[in-house]
Amino acid sequence: MDDEVLRAVGPRLRGFRQSLGLSLDELSARSGITASTISRLERGLVRPSLEQLLPLARVYGLPLDELVAAPRVGDPRVHLKPVRKHGLTFIPLGVHAGGIRGFKVIYPPSAVAPAKYNTHPGRGWFYVLSGTVTLALSDERTTLGAGEAAEFATTTPHWIANAHKDRPAEIIALYSVQGERVHVTDV
Repeated sequence: MDDEVLRAVGPRLRGFRQSLGLSLDELSARSGITASTISRLERGLVRPSLEQLLPLARVYGLPLDELVAAPRVGDPRVHLKPVRKHGLTFIPLGVHAGGIRGFKVIYPPSAVAPAKYNTHPGRGWFYVLSGTVTLALSDERTTLGAGEAAEFATTTPHWIANAHKDRPAEIIALYSVQGERVHVTDV
């Protein structure tokens, strides 16, 4: 790593920690690095080692080159891998760097509603790209088609499912650890 990249690491580390709302002690417990060492790294008083950066990258959920803002070399494309979970396909729309994360979510054809409702802190927001989905909020159900969006408190029992058994549905969904509110405005 060159000196310019190394000088920028400390403020980046502090920014990632603060964006997740972690104290030095909380980050220490998660990473196994002492709070005083993390503080010295964030203030640029010591040069980070690989043994220190790897656990921090794991806590922040970032690749090492993103953590230190290493200059890109070679292919500029972002190579993100789809993830299959609960029968759905999630395609990340960028590299996770804290804050709001975007995903394209593909719902396979299905006429069966999910077996259980979900609840968690934060807000949910999605935009339907194609097909039709059903959003259940407690006992209310709303059907949304291509071009429609929904936003709701995720503390309300909810689920989202494909409304059709013959064709898939695709949405863009935004997720956040902090549950920031997303606003849809007219253009």
